[in-house]
Amino acid sequence: MVKVNNMQRLLDSGLEELTVMVYKMGGVAEKALAISINGFIDGKDVSKNVLELSEILVNRTVEVEEKAFSLIAKYQPVASDLRIINSYIKVAYDFERYGRYAWDISFITTRFNAKALNFDKWIFEYIGKMAEKVLEMVGISINSLKSLDPELVKTMTRAENAIDKSYFEYLDKLVEQAGVTNESTISSVLVVRYLERIADHAMHIMEAIVYIATGEKVTLR
Repeated sequence: MVKVNNMQRLLDSGLEELTVMVYKMGGVAEKALAISINGFIDGKDVSKNVLELSEILVNRTVEVEEKAFSLIAKYQPVASDLRIINSYIKVAYDFERYGRYAWDISFITTRFNAKALNFDKWIFEYIGKMAEKVLEMVGISINSLKSLDPELVKTMTRAENAIDKSYFEYLDKLVEQAGVTNESTISSVLVVRYLERIADHAMHIMEAIVYIATGEKVTLR
């Protein structure tokens, strides 16, 4: 019995370490997204900085996977603990995708020289408001790792629906108001699409949180 209890304590300690690793990834991912989005709006080349953060996330995803597999191999966790480990692997991947989309946005800023592009004022305003909502979703998805509150799903679902609506409304408005297809319209469509995908990954994380907290597998998309 003592050996079993010691094994469980060691596993619990390992799960806490895994939680911290994933949570810190969230902070890096959030920083990368904020820098890339602000870079696009301000027309600044931030691709080098964002790429460094994105690569950190790639490396940390590997570290999370290695830690997770080590816990499984050493302690042979029961179903409830295995559920947590598996969910954290998935969340780490979603944080890695945050970093990838952050780099994509920064690359577009550099590739199309956003500062020199002739954007209509409403485009910047629209993307800015949409980005603000997405970053709020990202923040909630990260903080949910600490609270493990499945009730946050309701807030996130409403926010994600709003982002989807904004995405399609933007496309409709662009067709109506843009006279020609040019670098400005192309780059803005790509950025808006990446923002919509980031929101999708925030929902993936919330699905994992619900699974950790309740053991219920849900699809929120």
